[in-house]
Amino acid sequence: MSVSTRIHLREAFFDSTERLLLTHGELEARAFRWDTGVAGLRIGNARGAMVVLPFQGQQVWDAAFDGRTLTMKSMVDRPYPTREYLATYGGFVIHCGATAMGVPTRDDSHPLHGELPNAPYGTAFIEAGADDRGPYLAVGGEYQHVVAFNHKYVARPLARLRAGSTMIEVALEVENLKRTPMEVMYLAHVNFRPIDNGRLVFSAPCTAQTVRVRTSIPPHIHPPAGFAEFLQDLARHPERHCVLAPGLAFDPEVVLYLDYRADAQGWARSLLVHPDGYASCIRHKPSQLDHGVRWISRTPDQDCLGIVLPATAEPEGYTAEKRKGNVKTLAPGAAVRWELEAGLLAPREAQEEERAIQRILGA
Repeated sequence: MSVSTRIHLREAFFDSTERLLLTHGELEARAFRWDTGVAGLRIGNARGAMVVLPFQGQQVWDAAFDGRTLTMKSMVDRPYPTREYLATYGGFVIHCGATAMGVPTRDDSHPLHGELPNAPYGTAFIEAGADDRGPYLAVGGEYQHVVAFNHKYVARPLARLRAGSTMIEVALEVENLKRTPMEVMYLAHVNFRPIDNGRLVFSAPCTAQTVRVRTSIPPHIHPPAGFAEFLQDLARHPERHCVLAPGLAFDPEVVLYLDYRADAQGWARSLLVHPDGYASCIRHKPSQLDHGVRWISRTPDQDCLGIVLPATAEPEGYTAEKRKGNVKTLAPGAAVRWELEAGLLAPREAQEEERAIQRILGA
């Protein structure tokens, strides 16, 4: 049985002084505002916290547990009040979509990764509750997207942190409010911080057929000499990326497409095992998000590892994915829900997760 209470948020709750809004056992919620004007909500437990932007994209902007920052290193050190994707890019979990997603080509009119990343949420709330997995605090809201003669849908994200947990549960529901079908695309851009000499362990066979390297280079990327040759070598030997050796040239970025397998409960599992035994962890359901995208960018100015960006399509833009048959359709009045978990595992938990991955691969 699940019991919960919601506090509906207003912009007036947030100012430059961080203030306690709610306590729920060891869990607490604190409201503040960056000097850029963006509102932030810190949801914490005894082991760390996540920071959510309740009114801007409902991004999980930051996550840190057991004294470790999980979030990518970015040139953008705080969120800015803009809908331009790269002008405020640096969050831990970013919802991408939903009418289009990916890098637009010359044949596309949609913005980079769609309208959801920095969408203005008119409704936002904190939910305090408990269910069969224990007490939690969650942040959610609603964003309604309307373009006359084209689109009308509502997005309902939720980010939940439980007492004693270092894993964040993330979900997004999209409901088609039209009386006609809606095309839908989605990608969860989950941006971990790489760890030198960390090991990537994941429930997809690591072969050239099941871990495919994108060898095309998007127009917004300007690679150095030798980069195309590096991609070609990695395409032949994808296992070479599974240890994040400092000398590997993930500059400006490398993108790979993975064919994931799931366990009996439907979860695909991925780890970055740190040298000291801790692990960055993400789980997703291929039955919901059937494309596994890996993104690595290691430059002097930014350091990021998308261990897996679970998605409904590859991130090549609407036109290219439509041509491949990867654009999904949502019936009139229907809704779809996508789920994932992302966070940190202590060494014993990491060992158990790695064994679970080996069982999936050996099944």
